[in-house]
Amino acid sequence: MNTLKLLTAALLTTGVAQSSDNPWYQQGQATLATLKAHAAFPEQAKNVIFFVGDGMSLSTITAARIYQGQSKGQAGEENLLSFERFPYTALSKTYNTNLQTPDSAGTMTAMITGIKTKAGAISVDETVQIGVCDPKVPRLTSLLTEAERAGMKTGIVTTTRLTHATPAAAYAHAEKRGWEADRDMPKKYRKTCTDIAKQLIDYAEGDGIEVAMGGGRKNFLSKKTKDPEYKNKKGVRQDGTDLTTVWQKKHPKGQYVWNQAQFDAIDINSTSHVLGLFERSHMQYEIDRAEDEAGEPSLAAMTSKTIDLLSKNDSPYFLIVEGGRIDHGHHAGYAKKAIDDTVALSDAVQAALAKVDLNNTLIVVTADHSHTMTMSGYAQKGNPILGKVKVPDAKGNPSDALQKDDQGKPMTTLSYANGPGYINGDQRPDLTHVDTEHKDYKQAATLPLDSETHSGEDVIIYATGAGSQWVRGVLEQNMTYHIMKAAITHQLKEQ
Repeated sequence: MNTLKLLTAALLTTGVAQSSDNPWYQQGQATLATLKAHAAFPEQAKNVIFFVGDGMSLSTITAARIYQGQSKGQAGEENLLSFERFPYTALSKTYNTNLQTPDSAGTMTAMITGIKTKAGAISVDETVQIGVCDPKVPRLTSLLTEAERAGMKTGIVTTTRLTHATPAAAYAHAEKRGWEADRDMPKKYRKTCTDIAKQLIDYAEGDGIEVAMGGGRKNFLSKKTKDPEYKNKKGVRQDGTDLTTVWQKKHPKGQYVWNQAQFDAIDINSTSHVLGLFERSHMQYEIDRAEDEAGEPSLAAMTSKTIDLLSKNDSPYFLIVEGGRIDHGHHAGYAKKAIDDTVALSDAVQAALAKVDLNNTLIVVTADHSHTMTMSGYAQKGNPILGKVKVPDAKGNPSDALQKDDQGKPMTTLSYANGPGYINGDQRPDLTHVDTEHKDYKQAATLPLDSETHSGEDVIIYATGAGSQWVRGVLEQNMTYHIMKAAITHQLKEQ
């Protein structure tokens, strides 16, 4: 009898039969049956929805999965976020052409144009000198622009400023990501290069981006124009232009909105274009959104309404949705805000799934880069993911015993490799009576920095729907563009 037959016989006599009534075994068999029964999707898509969780590392996804499950009264570990149920996944190598650990400008440029570039560059190639205006540097065409040129409807939805790096790479070109308004540019460059906000308003491909919603109102308003929500604040533009007025003249059947009531009142049937600027800067974290006096829609609500507008008249469309404040929560050391916004992104994906036919729509969910948050200690199963580490007793059963460090102080499951949560050595506080689950608690950091950094490991690409089967293996990040484009190549040619 050969080795394989011996191993099979051993499993049949010692393992499988004895385990068949075990719930974990049964769960494994049920999952296997689902995988086997999965039917292949068509290779060609009518629509593409591209979700980007800014800074959504694997540890962020794991923590958010547990956090969401525990918010439903479950242990948490068995829970899955909406996109974790997708049948196809791959790893994405995120480095920029000049950095091992990347930034969002270079990474989104790779994902939306198919070409990698330097950190800090917005849809220009790697010959760019960061911060030096040079119209000779090749401008890269985004997949959103290719879709517009082909007559597809397009949209951008984000919780950051619309002029921030990730959304900007879809419609703008800039030698420096910080050139969001003319104020941010050196005076010597203002006549030669155009700031990002103005590029959005001047965007002339196709019939223009149908939906653009997010924050960043200050970059569109003149320094003399009062903000409609914050009466003591004004815009920052130096050219004296109110770009929201320019946009409205350009799109007479469009609607410009800046609060929840106006968003709710959008008439999909009579509206051709929507510009939504719901905050002066970035939109609120999801956990703080209810406190906003003017009100602002959730990422899921913006996604849902945008799909309704883009898909009316049975039009093909390309939509980008960014959960941008995941990144900001991590930079500030607020793990709860980061993972809560990850759940909000999952909700937005679920909202999209409820509105589309996966036989003609490709949905891709990924991150632009990772972060340094990690899960450590030996917390028992079901322990609050934001809580202090409780360990099982000597027999492996649940207990209230806290795992403590060498100073005899409790520790949390989540921490950062660097960031504002650093406390020097034996000055680390005793967390016994500290609410580590509060939204403003800063998790401990190993190295002191005002802002926690990105990290350089791979991120995950999740995909489902038409054309999703090409998402597999370990891919260079620019392959995200090429896979999405392959799914709609016929649309780009036919229109």
